[in-house]
This record gives sequence, C-alpha cells and structure tokens, in this order.
Amino acid sequence: MERDSPAAGRWPQRLYLVRHGQSQGNVARDKSEAAGLATIGIDMRDVDVPLSELGHRQAAATGRWFASRPDDERPEVILSSPYLRARQTALAICEAGGLAGGRARTVVDERLREREFGVFDGLTTLGIRQRFPEEAAHRARLGKFYHRPPGGESWADVILRLRSAMNSINLQYSGRRVLIVCHQVVVLCMRYILEELDEAQILAIDKSSEVLNCGICAFDFDGSQLEAAPRLALWNQAAPLEEEGAPVTAAPDRMTGSR
Repeated sequence: MERDSPAAGRWPQRLYLVRHGQSQGNVARDKSEAAGLATIGIDMRDVDVPLSELGHRQAAATGRWFASRPDDERPEVILSSPYLRARQTALAICEAGGLAGGRARTVVDERLREREFGVFDGLTTLGIRQRFPEEAAHRARLGKFYHRPPGGESWADVILRLRSAMNSINLQYSGRRVLIVCHQVVVLCMRYILEELDEAQILAIDKSSEVLNCGICAFDFDGSQLEAAPRLALWNQAAPLEEEGAPVTAAPDRMTGSR
C-alpha cells in the first residue's frame, strides 16, 4: 500500500492481533474446573498473572516466526495490554527480532487490557453459580455480550474502549504495520469492530473455537479505496507453534472464560 494514498491516514497497513501465551491462570483455571472447585486458587491480581513455562515457549516461538517473515511483512510497532502475561509475550517477540528494524520497545495501552470480571474475579463457572445465583441467572437471560457483572465489564464495554484505541492507532500509526498483544475477548471484540459484525455473528465465531494462545490474526487495509473495509487475512493461525513443535493451547482466559 502506498503510504501517501488517500486512505493512508485512516488505517494501518496491516494489523496483527496476538493473544498472549498460556498463562499460569489458564493452567490453574483448567485444574479447578476439572476438580469441580468454586475458585481458581491464584492469590494475585489478574493483572499480575505471568506466563506459564509453556507460555514462555509459545511466546518465543511466535517471536521467531515474526523474525522469519520478510522485512515488508514484519510489524513495525508493537502495542500491548498492561497485563503481565501480555507484556511478557510482547517482550519475547521483540527479543527474537520479530519487529522490522530489530529489537524495539513495547508501547503499553491500558485500553487493550483483559475484560474486568468484577465480583466474578477468581471464580470458576461453578463458583459463580454457587455464590451469585441471581446474577448468573441474569447473565443467562441477557447474554454475555451485554451482561456486566457487578464491578466488571460487558463485551460491549470492552468494545467501547477498543474503538478509542483503534482511533489512536489510526492517528498515530497510519500506513504502518502494527502488532497488538492482548487477550481472547479483546481479539474477538476487535474482529467485531473491524468487520462491522453484530452480536450474533461475533458470538457464533466465539462459540466455534477458543482463540489460541499466541494464535495470530491479521487484517489488511486497502489504501486505494477510501471506504474499503479491513480484510481478514489470518485467523487463529497456529503456524508459529506448529513449525517449532510447541504445544498449541486454547484455554479460556483466567476467570470465567469467553463462553
């Protein structure tokens, strides 16, 4: 795409979305759900949950995959959620030379953070039903797209802040290749925004499969057409992990998952 084309000021050239590698929260949640426990059992803030050992391997493999791409395909800018597991994934990509021009710093943007779970924080699905039965029933009636747990966010709330983040990206990084490292719901909500989907469409995508840890999504933008919609070029791509033989995981995010 020509950087001085009519639409260059509206969009980046390519936008990569990468979910963080497997976290210790993902592992703990799976164990708690399998054991039929009410709580996940991690005594730290969600923002401080780090990658698991496997998650570090996945992040490093993703960085090497980006580093192996041609210069004109590698991202030039990397943005990250402030959550530790996302920042660790972004750092691994930078250290592997995944950005064009070599190692670079990560720009942290709090608008890319995980969805906030409020009173559901730290609970399994069973724990939510046991401790907040009325709220669980309200969520079942309303649907997770619009349901906001007390003190937390709905998907619609996440989308509101992501629209703001996307406006900033268009302003600051127009015509450039941008990589965002974030979370499962954030990846899905970005698809909702960029593809102009509705509630039923994005929930159908969510239901079809989990977003992979370090799975790659990419959008291309046609600068020759002012009103051209972004084009989905990659979705839930596991190639970086498969090429290196790293296990592919797709656990729901820490608290209640996306389903």
